[in-house]
Amino acid sequence: MKKVLIITYYWPPSGGGGVMRWLKMSKYLPELGWQPIIYTPENPDPSVTDSSLLKEIHPETRVIKTPIWEPYEIYRKITGKLKEEKFKAGYISEASSGDWKNKLSVYIRGNFLIPDPRKFWIKPSIKYLSVFLKSNHIDLIVTTGPPHSMHLIGSGLKKKFNIPWIADFRDPWTDIDFYSRLRLSEWADKKHHALELKVLRTADHIVTVSPSWAEELQKKTDKPVTTVYNGFDPQDFINLPECNNSEFSITHLGSFNRDRNPPSLWAALNSLSIENPHFKHHLRIYLIGQTDNSVLKDIKKYNLSDNLILINHLPHKEGIDHLAKSQILLLPINNTPNSAGILPGKMYEYLAVRRPILAIGPSGADFAKIIKRTNSGEAIDFNDIEKIKSTILNYFLLYQQQQLYIEGEAGKEFSRKELARKFMKITETL
Repeated sequence: MKKVLIITYYWPPSGGGGVMRWLKMSKYLPELGWQPIIYTPENPDPSVTDSSLLKEIHPETRVIKTPIWEPYEIYRKITGKLKEEKFKAGYISEASSGDWKNKLSVYIRGNFLIPDPRKFWIKPSIKYLSVFLKSNHIDLIVTTGPPHSMHLIGSGLKKKFNIPWIADFRDPWTDIDFYSRLRLSEWADKKHHALELKVLRTADHIVTVSPSWAEELQKKTDKPVTTVYNGFDPQDFINLPECNNSEFSITHLGSFNRDRNPPSLWAALNSLSIENPHFKHHLRIYLIGQTDNSVLKDIKKYNLSDNLILINHLPHKEGIDHLAKSQILLLPINNTPNSAGILPGKMYEYLAVRRPILAIGPSGADFAKIIKRTNSGEAIDFNDIEKIKSTILNYFLLYQQQQLYIEGEAGKEFSRKELARKFMKITETL
Protein backbone atom coordinates (compact mmCIF):
# COMPACT_ATOMS: atom_id res chain seq x y z
CA MET A 1 0.00 0.00 0.00
CA LYS A 2 1.29 3.46 -0.88
CA LYS A 3 1.63 6.04 1.87
CA VAL A 4 0.46 9.66 1.87
CA LEU A 5 1.55 12.16 4.52
CA ILE A 6 -1.25 14.65 5.14
CA ILE A 7 -0.23 17.80 7.02
CA THR A 8 -3.29 19.41 8.60
CA TYR A 9 -3.97 21.67 11.56
CA TYR A 10 -7.53 20.38 11.91
CA TRP A 11 -8.09 16.82 13.10
CA PRO A 12 -10.51 15.29 15.64
CA PRO A 13 -11.35 16.10 18.35
CA SER A 14 -11.24 19.47 16.58
CA GLY A 15 -14.62 20.06 14.94
CA GLY A 16 -16.14 22.44 12.43
CA GLY A 17 -15.76 22.73 8.69
CA GLY A 18 -11.95 22.67 8.61
CA VAL A 19 -11.66 19.08 9.81
CA MET A 20 -14.23 17.42 7.56
CA ARG A 21 -12.47 17.46 4.18
CA TRP A 22 -9.49 15.31 5.17
CA LEU A 23 -11.20 13.30 7.89
CA LYS A 24 -13.69 12.12 5.28
CA MET A 25 -11.22 11.91 2.37
CA SER A 26 -8.76 9.84 4.42
CA LYS A 27 -11.56 7.45 5.37
CA TYR A 28 -11.73 6.22 1.76
CA LEU A 29 -8.02 6.23 0.93
CA PRO A 30 -7.18 2.67 2.12
CA GLU A 31 -9.61 1.09 -0.36
CA LEU A 32 -7.90 3.16 -3.07
CA GLY A 33 -4.54 1.66 -2.08
CA TRP A 34 -3.26 4.52 0.09
CA GLN A 35 -2.50 4.54 3.80
CA PRO A 36 -3.09 8.02 5.30
CA ILE A 37 -0.47 9.27 7.74
CA ILE A 38 -1.80 12.38 9.47
CA TYR A 39 0.57 14.97 10.90
CA THR A 40 -1.29 17.35 13.20
CA PRO A 41 -0.72 19.41 16.39
CA GLU A 42 -0.85 17.73 19.76
CA ASN A 43 -2.48 20.73 21.47
CA PRO A 44 -4.36 22.87 18.91
CA ASP A 45 -6.68 25.76 19.77
CA PRO A 46 -9.65 25.22 17.42
CA SER A 47 -12.85 27.28 17.53
CA VAL A 48 -14.98 24.13 17.89
CA THR A 49 -14.40 20.63 19.27
CA ASP A 50 -16.40 17.51 18.40
CA SER A 51 -15.19 14.30 20.04
CA SER A 52 -17.81 12.28 18.15
CA LEU A 53 -15.61 12.59 15.05
CA LEU A 54 -12.86 10.46 16.61
CA LYS A 55 -14.78 7.29 15.78
CA GLU A 56 -14.76 8.22 12.08
CA ILE A 57 -10.98 7.88 11.75
CA HIS A 58 -10.20 4.84 9.58
CA PRO A 59 -8.42 2.12 11.62
CA GLU A 60 -5.55 2.01 9.10
CA THR A 61 -4.87 5.72 9.58
CA ARG A 62 -1.67 6.55 11.40
CA VAL A 63 -1.68 9.82 13.35
CA ILE A 64 1.51 11.53 14.48
CA LYS A 65 1.48 14.65 16.63
CA THR A 66 3.91 17.25 17.91
CA PRO A 67 3.30 20.20 20.25
CA ILE A 68 2.41 23.60 18.86
CA TRP A 69 2.75 27.04 20.45
CA GLU A 70 0.10 29.53 19.42
CA PRO A 71 -0.17 33.18 20.53
CA TYR A 72 -3.84 33.01 21.44
CA GLU A 73 -3.23 33.61 25.14
CA ILE A 74 -1.68 36.95 24.14
CA TYR A 75 -4.69 37.62 21.91
CA ARG A 76 -7.03 36.85 24.79
CA LYS A 77 -5.21 39.30 27.06
CA ILE A 78 -5.32 42.03 24.41
CA THR A 79 -9.02 41.54 23.67
CA GLY A 80 -10.12 40.78 27.23
CA LYS A 81 -11.33 37.27 26.48
CA LEU A 82 -11.41 34.60 29.17
CA LYS A 83 -8.76 31.86 29.11
CA GLU A 84 -11.24 29.18 28.06
CA GLU A 85 -13.02 31.40 25.53
CA LYS A 86 -12.61 30.29 21.91
CA PHE A 87 -11.99 32.53 18.93
CA LYS A 88 -14.94 32.18 16.61
CA ALA A 89 -14.71 31.34 12.94
CA GLY A 90 -14.94 34.68 11.15
CA TYR A 91 -13.13 36.46 13.99
CA ILE A 92 -11.13 38.77 11.69
CA SER A 93 -14.20 40.10 9.89
CA GLU A 94 -15.86 40.88 13.21
CA ALA A 95 -12.82 42.21 15.09
CA SER A 96 -11.76 44.53 12.25
CA SER A 97 -14.78 46.71 12.98
CA GLY A 98 -14.62 46.35 16.78
CA ASP A 99 -12.97 48.44 19.49
CA TRP A 100 -9.29 49.44 19.50
CA LYS A 101 -8.24 46.23 21.25
CA ASN A 102 -9.81 44.07 18.56
CA LYS A 103 -8.38 46.26 15.81
CA LEU A 104 -4.94 45.95 17.40
CA SER A 105 -5.25 42.16 17.48
CA VAL A 106 -6.14 42.16 13.77
CA TYR A 107 -3.14 44.40 12.99
CA ILE A 108 -0.82 42.04 14.87
CA ARG A 109 -2.36 39.03 13.12
CA GLY A 110 -1.88 40.51 9.64
CA ASN A 111 1.52 42.17 10.02
CA PHE A 112 3.49 40.00 12.44
CA LEU A 113 1.89 36.55 12.31
CA ILE A 114 2.59 35.81 8.66
CA PRO A 115 1.00 33.82 7.19
CA ASP A 116 -1.09 33.08 10.30
CA PRO A 117 -0.81 32.44 14.07
CA ARG A 118 0.37 28.85 13.43
CA LYS A 119 3.66 30.12 11.95
CA PHE A 120 5.59 29.00 15.05
CA TRP A 121 4.89 25.37 14.14
CA ILE A 122 6.58 25.61 10.72
CA LYS A 123 10.26 25.19 11.65
CA PRO A 124 9.74 22.55 14.39
CA SER A 125 7.55 20.57 11.98
CA ILE A 126 10.08 20.69 9.14
CA LYS A 127 12.75 19.52 11.58
CA TYR A 128 10.61 16.69 13.01
CA LEU A 129 9.29 15.50 9.64
CA SER A 130 12.76 15.59 8.07
CA VAL A 131 13.85 12.97 10.59
CA PHE A 132 10.59 11.05 10.09
CA LEU A 133 10.95 10.98 6.30
CA LYS A 134 14.50 9.62 6.47
CA SER A 135 13.26 6.48 8.19
CA ASN A 136 9.73 6.18 6.72
CA HIS A 137 8.96 5.82 3.03
CA ILE A 138 6.32 8.29 1.84
CA ASP A 139 4.95 8.37 -1.73
CA LEU A 140 3.05 11.66 -1.53
CA ILE A 141 2.78 14.74 0.69
CA VAL A 142 -0.47 16.70 0.94
CA THR A 143 -0.72 19.99 2.81
CA THR A 144 -4.13 21.51 3.46
CA GLY A 145 -4.78 25.11 4.40
CA PRO A 146 -5.83 27.36 5.90
CA PRO A 147 -3.91 27.75 8.04
CA HIS A 148 -1.46 28.32 5.20
CA SER A 149 1.46 27.64 7.53
CA MET A 150 0.77 24.00 6.60
CA HIS A 151 1.82 24.79 3.03
CA LEU A 152 5.05 26.37 4.24
CA ILE A 153 5.84 23.13 6.05
CA GLY A 154 5.33 21.38 2.71
CA SER A 155 7.55 23.91 0.96
CA GLY A 156 10.33 23.32 3.51
CA LEU A 157 10.12 19.56 3.02
CA LYS A 158 10.10 19.90 -0.76
CA LYS A 159 13.52 21.56 -0.57
CA LYS A 160 14.96 18.55 1.23
CA PHE A 161 13.12 15.59 -0.29
CA ASN A 162 12.11 14.76 -3.83
CA ILE A 163 8.62 13.66 -2.80
CA PRO A 164 5.58 14.71 -4.88
CA TRP A 165 3.62 17.44 -3.08
CA ILE A 166 0.02 18.57 -3.58
CA ALA A 167 -1.04 21.85 -1.92
CA ASP A 168 -4.76 21.76 -1.09
CA PHE A 169 -6.34 25.22 -0.71
CA ARG A 170 -9.66 24.90 1.12
CA ASP A 171 -9.76 28.71 1.11
CA PRO A 172 -7.71 31.27 -0.82
CA TRP A 173 -4.71 33.05 0.71
CA THR A 174 -4.39 36.65 -0.51
CA ASP A 175 -7.75 36.43 -2.31
CA ILE A 176 -9.68 35.47 0.84
CA ASP A 177 -12.66 37.75 1.39
CA PHE A 178 -11.29 39.26 4.64
CA TYR A 179 -7.75 39.91 3.35
CA SER A 180 -8.42 43.64 2.91
CA ARG A 181 -9.40 43.86 6.60
CA LEU A 182 -6.05 42.67 7.94
CA ARG A 183 -4.73 46.27 8.15
CA LEU A 184 -1.58 45.23 6.32
CA SER A 185 1.49 47.38 5.90
CA GLU A 186 2.99 47.46 2.41
CA TRP A 187 5.78 45.18 3.63
CA ALA A 188 3.36 42.64 5.12
CA ASP A 189 1.21 42.61 1.99
CA LYS A 190 4.29 41.87 -0.13
CA LYS A 191 5.35 39.13 2.31
CA HIS A 192 1.96 37.39 2.13
CA HIS A 193 1.99 37.49 -1.66
CA ALA A 194 5.60 36.29 -1.86
CA LEU A 195 4.92 33.29 0.39
CA GLU A 196 1.76 32.45 -1.53
CA LEU A 197 3.64 32.48 -4.83
CA LYS A 198 6.41 30.38 -3.30
CA VAL A 199 3.89 27.65 -2.47
CA LEU A 200 2.04 27.91 -5.78
CA ARG A 201 5.25 27.63 -7.78
CA THR A 202 6.97 24.98 -5.65
CA ALA A 203 4.17 22.45 -5.18
CA ASP A 204 3.79 19.85 -7.92
CA HIS A 205 0.03 20.32 -8.15
CA ILE A 206 -2.52 22.73 -6.66
CA VAL A 207 -6.01 21.71 -5.58
CA THR A 208 -8.86 23.93 -4.46
CA VAL A 209 -12.57 23.55 -3.76
CA SER A 210 -14.35 25.70 -6.36
CA PRO A 211 -14.01 26.61 -10.05
CA SER A 212 -13.77 30.36 -9.36
CA TRP A 213 -10.91 29.89 -6.91
CA ALA A 214 -9.17 27.49 -9.29
CA GLU A 215 -9.34 30.16 -11.98
CA GLU A 216 -7.81 32.77 -9.66
CA LEU A 217 -5.01 30.45 -8.54
CA GLN A 218 -4.20 29.40 -12.09
CA LYS A 219 -3.46 33.05 -12.95
CA LYS A 220 -0.59 32.96 -10.43
CA THR A 221 1.18 29.74 -11.38
CA ASP A 222 2.16 27.54 -14.29
CA LYS A 223 1.55 24.46 -12.16
CA PRO A 224 -1.72 22.61 -12.82
CA VAL A 225 -4.71 23.57 -10.65
CA THR A 226 -7.58 21.13 -10.13
CA THR A 227 -10.98 21.63 -8.49
CA VAL A 228 -11.92 18.88 -6.04
CA TYR A 229 -15.15 19.86 -4.33
CA ASN A 230 -15.99 19.24 -0.72
CA GLY A 231 -18.81 16.76 -0.40
CA PHE A 232 -20.89 14.46 1.76
CA ASP A 233 -20.25 11.02 3.21
CA PRO A 234 -23.13 8.71 2.18
CA GLN A 235 -22.70 6.77 5.43
CA ASP A 236 -23.81 9.87 7.37
CA PHE A 237 -27.18 9.82 5.60
CA ILE A 238 -28.37 6.30 6.37
CA ASN A 239 -31.61 6.01 8.40
CA LEU A 240 -32.33 9.73 8.52
CA PRO A 241 -35.37 10.83 10.56
CA GLU A 242 -38.55 11.95 8.83
CA CYS A 243 -39.22 15.63 8.24
CA ASN A 244 -41.09 17.26 11.15
CA ASN A 245 -44.32 18.51 9.58
CA SER A 246 -45.66 20.05 12.80
CA GLU A 247 -43.63 23.22 12.19
CA PHE A 248 -42.37 25.32 9.27
CA SER A 249 -38.69 25.23 10.13
CA ILE A 250 -35.82 27.14 8.56
CA THR A 251 -32.47 25.72 9.71
CA HIS A 252 -28.90 26.95 9.48
CA LEU A 253 -26.10 24.60 10.53
CA GLY A 254 -22.58 25.83 11.32
CA SER A 255 -20.90 29.19 11.92
CA PHE A 256 -23.18 32.13 11.20
CA ASN A 257 -20.73 35.03 10.92
CA ARG A 258 -21.45 38.74 10.62
CA ASP A 259 -20.55 38.67 6.91
CA ARG A 260 -23.23 36.05 6.27
CA ASN A 261 -26.03 37.85 8.09
CA PRO A 262 -28.84 38.52 5.54
CA PRO A 263 -31.06 41.40 6.81
CA SER A 264 -33.20 40.92 3.70
CA LEU A 265 -34.20 37.46 4.96
CA TRP A 266 -35.27 38.70 8.39
CA ALA A 267 -37.19 41.57 6.75
CA ALA A 268 -38.98 39.10 4.45
CA LEU A 269 -39.88 36.80 7.35
CA ASN A 270 -41.15 39.78 9.34
CA SER A 271 -43.33 40.92 6.44
CA LEU A 272 -44.79 37.43 5.97
CA SER A 273 -45.44 37.16 9.72
CA ILE A 274 -47.37 40.43 9.74
CA GLU A 275 -49.41 39.52 6.66
CA ASN A 276 -50.14 35.96 7.75
CA PRO A 277 -50.53 35.12 11.48
CA HIS A 278 -50.73 31.43 10.52
CA PHE A 279 -47.23 31.71 9.02
CA LYS A 280 -45.94 33.39 12.18
CA HIS A 281 -47.48 30.65 14.34
CA HIS A 282 -45.78 27.81 12.46
CA LEU A 283 -42.42 29.47 11.79
CA ARG A 284 -39.35 28.14 13.60
CA ILE A 285 -35.82 29.44 12.95
CA TYR A 286 -33.12 26.98 14.05
CA LEU A 287 -29.58 28.36 14.24
CA ILE A 288 -27.18 25.55 15.16
CA GLY A 289 -23.56 26.53 15.83
CA GLN A 290 -21.66 29.73 16.57
CA THR A 291 -23.96 32.65 15.78
CA ASP A 292 -22.76 36.26 15.65
CA ASN A 293 -24.54 38.86 17.75
CA SER A 294 -25.40 40.89 14.64
CA VAL A 295 -27.63 38.01 13.50
CA LEU A 296 -29.41 37.87 16.84
CA LYS A 297 -29.87 41.66 16.90
CA ASP A 298 -31.50 41.64 13.47
CA ILE A 299 -33.78 38.75 14.44
CA LYS A 300 -34.88 40.78 17.47
CA LYS A 301 -35.23 43.95 15.36
CA TYR A 302 -37.65 42.16 13.03
CA ASN A 303 -39.71 40.69 15.90
CA LEU A 304 -38.67 37.10 15.24
CA SER A 305 -37.14 36.27 18.63
CA ASP A 306 -40.19 34.20 19.61
CA ASN A 307 -39.60 32.03 16.56
CA LEU A 308 -35.88 31.47 17.22
CA ILE A 309 -34.38 28.27 18.62
CA LEU A 310 -30.66 28.79 19.24
CA ILE A 311 -28.47 25.70 19.63
CA ASN A 312 -24.80 26.36 20.40
CA HIS A 313 -23.37 23.13 19.00
CA LEU A 314 -24.39 19.61 18.03
CA PRO A 315 -22.21 16.58 17.25
CA HIS A 316 -21.88 16.18 13.49
CA LYS A 317 -24.38 13.31 13.03
CA GLU A 318 -26.99 14.99 15.24
CA GLY A 319 -26.65 18.11 13.14
CA ILE A 320 -27.37 16.12 9.97
CA ASP A 321 -30.41 14.51 11.60
CA HIS A 322 -31.68 17.99 12.44
CA LEU A 323 -31.30 19.02 8.79
CA ALA A 324 -33.38 16.04 7.70
CA LYS A 325 -36.22 17.07 10.06
CA SER A 326 -36.27 20.64 8.73
CA GLN A 327 -38.51 22.11 6.04
CA ILE A 328 -36.02 24.60 4.56
CA LEU A 329 -32.22 24.77 4.82
CA LEU A 330 -30.64 28.23 4.95
CA LEU A 331 -27.39 28.82 3.06
CA PRO A 332 -26.15 32.42 3.40
CA ILE A 333 -22.95 33.28 1.52
CA ASN A 334 -20.49 35.95 2.70
CA ASN A 335 -21.57 39.41 1.54
CA THR A 336 -17.97 40.41 0.78
CA PRO A 337 -15.64 40.88 -2.18
CA ASN A 338 -14.24 37.71 -3.79
CA SER A 339 -17.15 35.56 -2.62
CA ALA A 340 -18.06 33.98 -5.99
CA GLY A 341 -16.01 30.86 -5.19
CA ILE A 342 -17.34 30.28 -1.67
CA LEU A 343 -18.92 26.82 -1.43
CA PRO A 344 -19.61 26.18 2.27
CA GLY A 345 -19.06 22.59 3.34
CA LYS A 346 -22.56 22.49 4.79
CA MET A 347 -23.99 22.95 1.27
CA TYR A 348 -23.10 19.38 0.31
CA GLU A 349 -24.80 17.98 3.39
CA TYR A 350 -27.82 20.13 2.57
CA LEU A 351 -27.80 18.57 -0.91
CA ALA A 352 -27.61 15.07 0.55
CA VAL A 353 -30.64 15.39 2.89
CA ARG A 354 -32.76 16.58 -0.08
CA ARG A 355 -34.63 19.35 1.69
CA PRO A 356 -35.16 22.65 -0.20
CA ILE A 357 -32.22 25.05 0.07
CA LEU A 358 -32.74 28.79 0.40
CA ALA A 359 -29.38 30.26 -0.60
CA ILE A 360 -28.67 33.99 -0.36
CA GLY A 361 -25.56 35.37 -2.02
CA PRO A 362 -24.03 36.85 -5.19
CA SER A 363 -25.91 35.98 -8.36
CA GLY A 364 -24.04 33.80 -10.83
CA ALA A 365 -21.62 32.48 -8.20
CA ASP A 366 -20.44 28.87 -7.98
CA PHE A 367 -22.94 27.92 -5.25
CA ALA A 368 -25.87 29.20 -7.35
CA LYS A 369 -24.78 27.11 -10.35
CA ILE A 370 -24.64 23.93 -8.25
CA ILE A 371 -28.05 24.52 -6.67
CA LYS A 372 -29.59 25.13 -10.08
CA ARG A 373 -27.84 22.15 -11.68
CA THR A 374 -28.96 19.78 -8.90
CA ASN A 375 -32.48 21.25 -8.69
CA SER A 376 -32.01 21.64 -4.94
CA GLY A 377 -33.70 24.95 -4.15
CA GLU A 378 -33.39 28.65 -4.88
CA ALA A 379 -30.34 30.92 -5.02
CA ILE A 380 -31.30 34.58 -4.51
CA ASP A 381 -29.28 37.79 -4.54
CA PHE A 382 -28.42 39.43 -1.18
CA ASN A 383 -30.84 42.35 -1.45
CA ASP A 384 -33.77 40.85 -3.34
CA ILE A 385 -36.29 40.95 -0.49
CA GLU A 386 -39.29 40.38 -2.77
CA LYS A 387 -37.77 37.23 -4.33
CA ILE A 388 -36.83 35.91 -0.88
CA LYS A 389 -40.34 36.63 0.36
CA SER A 390 -42.12 35.02 -2.60
CA THR A 391 -39.87 31.95 -2.44
CA ILE A 392 -40.53 31.40 1.27
CA LEU A 393 -44.26 31.96 0.77
CA ASN A 394 -44.28 29.38 -2.01
CA TYR A 395 -42.43 26.93 0.24
CA PHE A 396 -44.94 27.62 3.03
CA LEU A 397 -47.92 26.93 0.76
CA LEU A 398 -46.31 23.65 -0.35
CA TYR A 399 -45.63 22.83 3.31
CA GLN A 400 -49.32 23.31 4.13
CA GLN A 401 -50.18 20.86 1.35
CA GLN A 402 -47.44 18.46 2.54
CA GLN A 403 -45.85 18.81 -0.89
CA LEU A 404 -42.56 20.46 0.12
CA TYR A 405 -39.75 18.16 -0.97
CA ILE A 406 -36.89 17.79 -3.46
CA GLU A 407 -37.05 14.98 -5.99
CA GLY A 408 -34.12 12.72 -6.86
CA GLU A 409 -30.83 12.15 -5.09
CA ALA A 410 -27.75 14.28 -4.55
CA GLY A 411 -25.20 13.83 -7.31
CA LYS A 412 -22.68 11.01 -6.99
CA GLU A 413 -20.03 13.57 -7.99
CA PHE A 414 -20.24 15.03 -4.46
CA SER A 415 -19.73 11.71 -2.64
CA ARG A 416 -16.59 11.80 -0.46
CA LYS A 417 -15.58 8.43 -1.89
CA GLU A 418 -15.70 9.72 -5.47
CA LEU A 419 -13.90 12.91 -4.48
CA ALA A 420 -11.13 10.92 -2.78
CA ARG A 421 -10.77 8.92 -6.00
CA LYS A 422 -10.56 12.14 -8.05
CA PHE A 423 -7.96 13.63 -5.70
CA MET A 424 -5.70 10.59 -5.76
CA LYS A 425 -6.02 10.29 -9.55
CA ILE A 426 -3.92 13.47 -9.67
CA THR A 427 -0.94 11.37 -8.51
CA GLU A 428 -0.93 9.62 -11.90
CA THR A 429 0.21 12.91 -13.45
CA LEU A 430 3.00 13.70 -10.96
